[in-house]
Amino acid sequence: MFEQPAQILDTWLEGVNSGALAKVASLYSQNALLLPTFSNRRLQTPKDIEAYFADLGSHEGLSVFLHPNMTVIQRLSESIHCLGGLYCWKFEIEKELLSFEARFTFLVDLAFNAPIIHHHSSQVPRSL
Repeated sequence: MFEQPAQILDTWLEGVNSGALAKVASLYSQNALLLPTFSNRRLQTPKDIEAYFADLGSHEGLSVFLHPNMTVIQRLSESIHCLGGLYCWKFEIEKELLSFEARFTFLVDLAFNAPIIHHHSSQVPRSL
């Protein structure tokens, strides 16, 4: 169990950056909805979420980091919080290290062992 919502985000980041992607997938509740950065599908089953992270993990150099001072945590109830901000993904495609800026929101419930109930992430659009 997590005591603070920021601990969930820290655990998620550590899991992605260490390659512990099964651990990352286990943070999502059985009924979670993931609208991922690098897919046009909505993922609503543990199997789909695990497969998404396994696919991401197949890319060399996978990492993600938060932009400093860009994360906002909103308390919605005693145990439910919304976390939002910007992060940067990096990984290799065809031996080229690429970087993707993305915005994210997590809806988490501290009452759950698998606290992520909703996660939306999308690449930051380029300005017109």
